[in-house]
Amino acid sequence: MLHRVLSILIGYCFGCFLTAELVARKFAGKPAAELGETGNPGMANIMASLGFVPGILTLLGDIGKCALAMLLSRLLFRDSGRIVMMYAGLGCTLGHDFPFWRRFKGGKGVATSSAVIVVYSLLWGLLANIAGMLVTFATKYLCIAGPVIPLFFTLFMFLRGDTEAGLISVVLSALALLCHLPSVFGIFKGTTSQTDVLGAIAKKFRKK
Repeated sequence: MLHRVLSILIGYCFGCFLTAELVARKFAGKPAAELGETGNPGMANIMASLGFVPGILTLLGDIGKCALAMLLSRLLFRDSGRIVMMYAGLGCTLGHDFPFWRRFKGGKGVATSSAVIVVYSLLWGLLANIAGMLVTFATKYLCIAGPVIPLFFTLFMFLRGDTEAGLISVVLSALALLCHLPSVFGIFKGTTSQTDVLGAIAKKFRKK
């Protein structure tokens, strides 16, 4: 149990490093909180405000910090098995969503939770991400991706008998739902706008 708690703490420390803040100051000379309509320190806001390259750098940084936290926990606590990686990933998502130095107001954790499940189980993590994105493309609501992707991973883990990883993935899904709650409620109220991602991509290719 101690190794699991320590893994969460390690992950939280890594998660508190918000890549978006570094990228925003580098490319815009201002904090992420002053960019876009939301000020959200995540890939979507950075890409919308500063462009493709800054957005991708933010994504890579958020994926990288999760991977590093998970691998460090695995190295430190080998006797506890691979499951400590999931706890470190959970901690990283908590740090990303609720960084102490930003008054616990961080990102929404889509990139981090998606990275966690891929690092823990490459095949099932990728399948969960693909399945979640297909649902998102079909509904055209981007806010659905965060909660749905870990839920697919939960299903896969339960089917494989990895119950503990599945339960942690449930927590990741709950965190994503919490961070996206206003947008999710907005779906039922008709205030959340749809985004045709596939249509936008096709439109760009047609212009080329």
